[in-house]
Amino acid sequence: MRPSCACELHAHRPCRIVLTGGPGAGKTAVLEVVQRQFCEHVVALPEAASILFKGGFPRRSSTAGREAVQRAIFRIQTELERMTLEESRAAVILCDRGTVDCLAYWDAAPARFWQELGTSHAAELARYAAVIHLRPGQGYDHSNPMRIETAEQALAIDRRIEEVWAPHPSRVIIDSSASFLDKLDAAIGAIRAQIPSCCLPEAATVGS
Repeated sequence: MRPSCACELHAHRPCRIVLTGGPGAGKTAVLEVVQRQFCEHVVALPEAASILFKGGFPRRSSTAGREAVQRAIFRIQTELERMTLEESRAAVILCDRGTVDCLAYWDAAPARFWQELGTSHAAELARYAAVIHLRPGQGYDHSNPMRIETAEQALAIDRRIEEVWAPHPSRVIIDSSASFLDKLDAAIGAIRAQIPSCCLPEAATVGS
């Protein structure tokens, strides 16, 4: 059961926060902790790519196939965010990756991606109040069937993700740590900093 807060009947002006990073960085674990520590006004969205692939969208290696995937992920992401905004319950919308992440997987010129989607890099950066980037560790867990990258490819993707989000004015990069609990605590702390005081529980560490 999620904790209650002091503003259950109040409306909010929601902000969107991106939780990003290379494959295996620990985003899933962070989102699980968010669901336990924060009230229902902190809404965590599922990853658009997982929705797409679990639904059977072809995962092809051709240029046309890879580009189709990123356009589809972009559109799923924008609709997830729009739905949550229009439901008008959220104070914070925590996104498991954001629209700009698609650019890290796009092989052609960035300008063509934005042109095809009818937007711009600057406009998509402006969607989000903050970006929390988790760096992957040295180990790489292949238990998630959605992950097809090698450890080396995961690190290369992480570098590309850092590059496409670099212009964002409010970005936190959380390095891998010898203790994953320390990394979780750092990520949760960065998320807490974006949550309105009326929705904050008493401070606690992940391991407490």
